[in-house]
Amino acid sequence: MTGVPAGACDCHVHVFDPEFPFAADRTYTPGEASGAQLDELHWRLGVSRAVLVQSSPYGTDNSCLLRQLRERGDRARAVVVFDPAAEPPLREWDAAGVRGARVNLATFAVDEPEAALGPLRATAAAIADLGWHLQVFTGLPVVAALADELARLPVPVVLDHFALARAAAGPEQPGFAELVDLLRSGAAFVKLSAPHRISGAADQADVAPLARALVGAAPERLLWGTDWPHTGGRTRTAANRLTVEPFQAVDDARALDRLLEWTGAEAGRRILVENPAALYGF
Repeated sequence: MTGVPAGACDCHVHVFDPEFPFAADRTYTPGEASGAQLDELHWRLGVSRAVLVQSSPYGTDNSCLLRQLRERGDRARAVVVFDPAAEPPLREWDAAGVRGARVNLATFAVDEPEAALGPLRATAAAIADLGWHLQVFTGLPVVAALADELARLPVPVVLDHFALARAAAGPEQPGFAELVDLLRSGAAFVKLSAPHRISGAADQADVAPLARALVGAAPERLLWGTDWPHTGGRTRTAANRLTVEPFQAVDDARALDRLLEWTGAEAGRRILVENPAALYGF
């Protein structure tokens, strides 16, 4: 790997520690992925900062994430998941380095815009005074249907994993224009993360037109993440949700090289260093 700028940030990682129990209603059960393994990956990649994202198997219990955040000090920030009606200790979390809250729609198959709108509004209202952002895992149909609503939220929106655009459909696919408009307006960011989730092509070659279209439109609204340790290694069913799901085999070094090929050095530095520093407060 070459050309990784100093201060680069991996904006989407998870840790799974068996000391912390998973939620009973989880949709899958991951294996162990330790903080030490994450640190070793980042050392190999030349990445010095990380954003820990609460994963769905832990539900609204952020204990594992908060421990990892405390252990990393100023090298890390975090994005939590909570029930807005539960009065969580948001200011305590803010002091610890939390900078966002996640609404995880795709994992729970919430794909009706009307059903998504309530949780988005409630979570955004809860965090507005803190200066956090709202991280949303959903696809282009929901983004397009709610584009005006997302733009009106009192906090910035961060969309995971290319907003699950279909790589094979290219930049002309329905919903992509609305996504670009959200970026250009300053209402949203997109994570150029986990291209293997949206592509079946060798080396994710069909993701390049999407990435380059987003970089050309609004490089200041883009972030990058590995999505380590790469959950989603099998088709999920009600029958297998409590048995350990294998992680996907992903070459993270190649993924980082590929990003810089898509972006070029100047935009790559912005995406890897400057944008995360501004959004997460590094």
